[in-house]
Amino acid sequence: MAEPAAPRSPPNRIRIGRLWIDAVTQAQALDRIAALVESGRGGSVFTPNVDHVVKAEDDPALQAAYSRVSLSIADGQPLVWASRLLRAPLPERVAGSDLIYPLMQRAARNRWRVYLLGGGPSIGEQAAARLRTDPGVEIAGVDAPVLSREPTEAEEASIERVRAARPHLVAVALGNPKQEMWIDRALPRIAPAVCLGIGGSLDFIAGKVRRAPVWMRRAGLEWLLRLAQEPRRLARRYLWEDPKFLAILWRTRAEPRATRVQERATAQGFHTRQGA
Repeated sequence: MAEPAAPRSPPNRIRIGRLWIDAVTQAQALDRIAALVESGRGGSVFTPNVDHVVKAEDDPALQAAYSRVSLSIADGQPLVWASRLLRAPLPERVAGSDLIYPLMQRAARNRWRVYLLGGGPSIGEQAAARLRTDPGVEIAGVDAPVLSREPTEAEEASIERVRAARPHLVAVALGNPKQEMWIDRALPRIAPAVCLGIGGSLDFIAGKVRRAPVWMRRAGLEWLLRLAQEPRRLARRYLWEDPKFLAILWRTRAEPRATRVQERATAQGFHTRQGA
């Protein structure tokens, strides 16, 4: 009788559709971000969810930005469930909105200067006021430019403002894919800053949008509350576009494991930008 196969060690990274995701816990993600800051080379952190995976299917520029990211963490609970179907389970969901406050606590302890970009009129200022009070972050700047996903003069000006402020961390709340495009283009010029795409997290910090209760987050139902809060903006995304994820997952599962999983035994540590 054949012996049962030895259990696989947790993967280092897995690919869902076109995007690679790092298999890290929240504590590990915080340590990796701190290592990027302390390295003095700069870096980027993306927080993919189902919407990112779906958009990347037909967006070579978004795929390219992800290929250069330093750390890619699973923001959406469906990605964690999908990883189990791919037999390469991610350890847990690391939502950007859950990560941002512990990261700001670490920034306050280490006296990292933080720049807030995006979030809409007054949102960044309200979030900055709260973070200055608790946990006591030094805010290097706040900016809410109107940007597109393509390079513009407004983007150029926003990059120059960040560069002049010389922050350690830049929290970019422009939404997908604008924030990923901005980070990918800006990083070579604003390093050693580390940029994080945080989506709507500034809205939560500022108190503009209420987060779903914990049970809804664990059940993967946070999207339902967000849809109820912003139906005109999110209905197409959640009800029409995101269901395409199921076909992407099925296709990925049919591909050879070696093409969609990087095992920990062959890991090279966290990634650096191409050409860095």
